[in-house]
Amino acid sequence: MLVILFGLGLMGRPMAQRLHANGIDVRGWNRSPLAAELVGDLPLLPDFTTVAEANICLLMLADSNAVDAVLSELMPQLRPGQVVLDMGSSDPRRSRLHATNFAERGIGWVDAPVSGGPEGAAAGTLAIMAGGSTADLAAVQPVLAILGGNVVHVGPPGAGHTVKAINQLIVGLTIAAVAEAVALAEGCGIDPRLMQAALHGGFADSKILQLHGTRMIERAYIPGGRAHTQLKDLRLAQQLAAEAGLSLPQLDAVAAHYAHLSPLVTATSTTLHYIWCCLHSDIVGARPSIAVSYSTSQNAGCRIQELQRLTLG
Repeated sequence: MLVILFGLGLMGRPMAQRLHANGIDVRGWNRSPLAAELVGDLPLLPDFTTVAEANICLLMLADSNAVDAVLSELMPQLRPGQVVLDMGSSDPRRSRLHATNFAERGIGWVDAPVSGGPEGAAAGTLAIMAGGSTADLAAVQPVLAILGGNVVHVGPPGAGHTVKAINQLIVGLTIAAVAEAVALAEGCGIDPRLMQAALHGGFADSKILQLHGTRMIERAYIPGGRAHTQLKDLRLAQQLAAEAGLSLPQLDAVAAHYAHLSPLVTATSTTLHYIWCCLHSDIVGARPSIAVSYSTSQNAGCRIQELQRLTLG
């Protein structure tokens, strides 16, 4: 089986390495040049002329616009019997449109976004939510089985990307809740590490509390996923809620926090680490009641002092 993986970013690279280590013939393509140490021994495609040789074209791209751009170049090269597997976070409506267009040419489509981060990709423990026909899902199952510890067929084309938006809603709100919990523990004189330990195994426990919470406590502001990517996903969830006639005020509040700092993040090429909300005194002249800390790829240290001067509305 030959898999061509388009998008060798934070997720794409460990996914390619995982597939290669498990006997899959993998070749990669990236829109921008990559340092040799990031590529390793992964063969790279100089162009799309050999795409027709692939069984599966796996997309791990930033958003729907990137997917549309790549697919416009891929389309002339694709042949009946191939399957396009989109494992990034995209608009479900556009996924359904792609699936319909490909079906007319005998090309399969599966949207199977993931959750679990680069660590999950490297370990093969990703949660994978797959949308597509039963036949198309069966065709990509060998790939999904290598990458995921939990693969669920959630419905027809577009359903996978819908569930991914729901996943991001939960992640975004939980990060904010954990950040405020850590701040409250510290503000009340409780060791937040003991708070973590006490809540372990209870209803309030989560991977975010244990993993991200630890990074918040330790001020380990190492660059991670980009802020605008999380904001994009939250806005997609808002769009889906509007289409369903739902009002989700907590989603709207967290999305507003991300949007408030998004221009700063974009302008300085900063990457989102983990929101750390600092609760302070409401006395006039005190610092803002909530602050969000970011770190840059150039400076892994947290710019707390600068960003605590910003108020989140």
